[in-house]
Amino acid sequence: MNWISFTAMYFVVWWITLFAVLPFGLKTQDEDENVTLGTVASAPRGPHMLRVVIWTTILASTLMGLAFFVVNILGLGFDDIPSVIPEFK
Repeated sequence: MNWISFTAMYFVVWWITLFAVLPFGLKTQDEDENVTLGTVASAPRGPHMLRVVIWTTILASTLMGLAFFVVNILGLGFDDIPSVIPEFK
């Protein structure tokens, strides 16, 4: 896997991971019982994007490290799936 493919895959994995991590740890204004006038009760209580971005980067980097290990160290690719999973044929 060359660095351009790796960067493109990291970009896609990062964004997918962002949307998966986004709701974790989110507290709404309704849960805090302090709804600001003019906002929806389900709006976030406060900013939490820095924490989400950090966790997204950690998780996406771990996933891409695993993908790098499987592709470059083990030498597996999409063509090897039938040989790894016998029922896949």
